[in-house]
Amino acid sequence: MPWKERKALDEKKSFIEEWERQEENLAELCRRYEISRQTGYKWLERYQREGEAGLQEHSRAALHHPQAMVPEVREALVGLRSRHPTWGPRKLRAYLQRDTPKIVWPAASSIGDLLRREGLAHPRRRRKRTPPYTEPLKHAEAPNQVWCADFKGWFLTQDGFRCDPLTITDAYSRYLLRCCVVKKTDGEHAWAVFEAAFREFGLPEAIRTDNGSPFASRAPAGLSQLSMLWLRLGIRHERIEPGQPQQNGRHERMHQTLKQETASPPERNLRQQQIAFLKFQRVFNQERPHEALQYETPASRYVGSERRYPAKLPELEYPQGADLRRVSHQGSVRLHGVRMFVSALLAYEVVGFLGLEQDPDWLEVYYGPLLIGRMNIRKLRFFPVRVPRRRR
Repeated sequence: MPWKERKALDEKKSFIEEWERQEENLAELCRRYEISRQTGYKWLERYQREGEAGLQEHSRAALHHPQAMVPEVREALVGLRSRHPTWGPRKLRAYLQRDTPKIVWPAASSIGDLLRREGLAHPRRRRKRTPPYTEPLKHAEAPNQVWCADFKGWFLTQDGFRCDPLTITDAYSRYLLRCCVVKKTDGEHAWAVFEAAFREFGLPEAIRTDNGSPFASRAPAGLSQLSMLWLRLGIRHERIEPGQPQQNGRHERMHQTLKQETASPPERNLRQQQIAFLKFQRVFNQERPHEALQYETPASRYVGSERRYPAKLPELEYPQGADLRRVSHQGSVRLHGVRMFVSALLAYEVVGFLGLEQDPDWLEVYYGPLLIGRMNIRKLRFFPVRVPRRRR
C-alpha cells in the first residue's frame, strides 16, 4: 500500500473503518497495511479508549525519568552555588556528599547542566596554560615542611584606602594560615603576622617566597630583616626564580580564588575587608573541597608543627672552627688590621670566617649556618653571594 502518498493519520482511520466492517480478520488486515499485529492492536486499543484523538502520533519520550532531579536536590544545589559562586560542579557535589551522605547526588555533568539552565554558570574563555612546575614543592610531603607566603596584589577599598593582604599557606595541605591586612609591606609589619602564626601553629622547616621586599633584599645571600629572624628560628628560606610565579603556583591559585570571593568588588573599608578575609579563610579551610586533596578540605589534612615557637629567639650556630667577628654599626668588620665592608644590614650582628684548606687566600663568610660570601685575604675584599632579583 502506498504509505508515502497518504498521511499516516488517514491510513490509521482507514484501518479502523475496515476492521469495524469485519470483512477480514486482524492478521490479514495487518498484512495488507504492512504493519505488525502488535501495531494493529495498539491502534485499536487507543481508538477504543480515546477515539480519533488516540490515533494521533504520540511522543516517544519516556513518561518517567528515574534519574531526574527531585526539587529538594535541585534547590540544595542552586542554593549552595548561590552562596559559593566560584565552586564548580565537582566541588558542589563533593561538599554535599560529605554534608549529606544519605542522599544520592547527581553526577557532576548533570549538576553543570542544571547550573547552565539556571543561569548560574557561564562558559569561560580557554587560557593558554604553561607546563606545570613540579620541582620546588615536590618535597612538601607532610604539613609544615614548607609554608608559602606572599602579598596579594594591592587594591583599593570603596572608601579609597589601599589594602595589602599578607597570606601564608601550608604547601602540603593548602591550609590558609593567615590572610591579614597590614599597614605597611615592610619587615616589621610582616614579622608581626608571622610571629602570630608561629605562636599558633608552631614553626615550619622552610618558608617559600618570591625575591621581593620584605622577604629578600640586595644584601649578601639575599638576606632581609625578616629572613634573618627566620634563620634564628631554624627556618630555611626558599626563593622562587625571578619572574616564575608558577613555582609558587599553589599559593598563587589561592590568591585567584581570594580575589574572586573577597575583592570583586572590594568591601566598604579595611575593617569590613578584613572580616571578609576571615570569612573566606574559614570557608577555604573547613568547607571548600579541594580537587588536589581528593575533594577533602585543607583542615582535614593539616596539623600544627611539633616545633613550638620559643620564648626567646635562640642564638645562631656557626660552623665549627669559624672565627667570629661582630659587624660595626657601619656594616664593616676588622680583619688582619684592616676594616672591610660587608653589609649595612648586618650592623651589630656576628659573622664567622672559615678558612679553606685548598686555597689559603680565601675565607668563607657565614651568618649563622648560611654562607653569605667569600673574603680574599690578599686583596682584602669581600665578595658576597648574590641572589637574582625579581624581574620587573
